[in-house]
Amino acid sequence: MSFLHEIVERKRGELADAKRKRDLTELKRMIADAPPVRPFAAALREEVGLIAELKRRSPSGGDMRPENFEQAPRAYAKSRAVKAISVLTNTIDFGMGIEEVMRVRNIASKPVLRKDFIFEEYQVYEARAFGADALLLMVNVLERDAMKRLFELSRELGLDVLFEAHTKEEIEAIPSGAQLYGINSRKFDDTERWKQAKQLIQHGQTRSDAGNDPSVELETFSLIQHLPKNSVKIAESGVKPNKLPELVKVGYDAFLVGTSILKAPAGVESILQEFEKALNSC
Repeated sequence: MSFLHEIVERKRGELADAKRKRDLTELKRMIADAPPVRPFAAALREEVGLIAELKRRSPSGGDMRPENFEQAPRAYAKSRAVKAISVLTNTIDFGMGIEEVMRVRNIASKPVLRKDFIFEEYQVYEARAFGADALLLMVNVLERDAMKRLFELSRELGLDVLFEAHTKEEIEAIPSGAQLYGINSRKFDDTERWKQAKQLIQHGQTRSDAGNDPSVELETFSLIQHLPKNSVKIAESGVKPNKLPELVKVGYDAFLVGTSILKAPAGVESILQEFEKALNSC
């Protein structure tokens, strides 16, 4: 079993617990009282910027800096570089639940993306009920029919959908009508890379520099050539400020950034200023 499938199986257990705690009928009642959806895709089309991420830890990077985690939501709310916020809702592997979406929404007025391993309709209703404006669907964990079904339900509920791909074949599997295409440089299915990443964590290396992360392969961003011309193109994982000019030049519209912010030794505001300076130079 690959590392990715291990995470997905753990998520299935987490999802079963969520259903026992709160059934679909209750989620639908919550949706009736949920705040209006904010335009996620439109926010990314206005100007090149960041989707800044919030998570306590990650399987590839270990624990984030606690002080950065605490500072992040308000810093994201203030930063001109940040156009939207990504919130991880996977408790076991990333340390945060679905409730974090509403907490962040109450702090920041910017659109919020629910980022998780989503494979059931329940999770789409859950995203809307807790105030998400968009959600992420990973092509490498979904069959085509399931992906299309989740996409259609998301649109019915008013949510934008960011499709995440890692290969040309995955891009080709994305349903027609998609607006948001993410290219993720992290190699979830490469078991050897993940073993190396775990070893670094065990040896106490924080690896705030994505260049030292064996689970990332930045050459993956060249897949942008296969994305639809008028789509919003998003680079995910391993993006540092000095990489932005090159990625903007080839056509990326936004950058999903988490670990390099949440592990920055100088703090969240300082690294966001670096990103803003890099964006201004593009």
